[in-house]
Amino acid sequence: MDLFDTFFGELLMTFLIAMVPVLELRGAIPAGIAAGLPPAAAAAAAILGNLVPIPFLILLLRRIFGWLRKSSWVGPKIDWLERRAHLKGRIVKKYRTIGLIILVAIPLPGTGAWTGALVADVLDLRLRTALPAIALGVLIAGIITTTVTCGVIRVFW
Repeated sequence: MDLFDTFFGELLMTFLIAMVPVLELRGAIPAGIAAGLPPAAAAAAAILGNLVPIPFLILLLRRIFGWLRKSSWVGPKIDWLERRAHLKGRIVKKYRTIGLIILVAIPLPGTGAWTGALVADVLDLRLRTALPAIALGVLIAGIITTTVTCGVIRVFW
């Protein structure tokens, strides 16, 4: 029973880390593997965890930002986020769905599913267009992150 609790606890931890903006897959997969999960299990939990908030973000972000904008402290930060989304959205405007996939798939700071959802919202992309593109980008980012993490482990350990 102890193994059952540990394995599922590690899966849950990986899943939850992947839901956090900025960390997303880039933090969840290495954390899951470091906790002892097999790479495929860590990647699967992280991919699923990273995708859970995305439909809600695409559907509700504009309302949430409108509400937060009323705060004198948070409002300027929301404006800054939207300006960044417009800058990152140039590739999406130019290449449409492929641009959104690329934006999400490259596992670097400032990219990822949360950024993809923000760009989709700012550019008024519909959920049925944005969600599959973001999901494919998350899958690609998961494969890249898992491969790099396993490579680093092999080289240094």
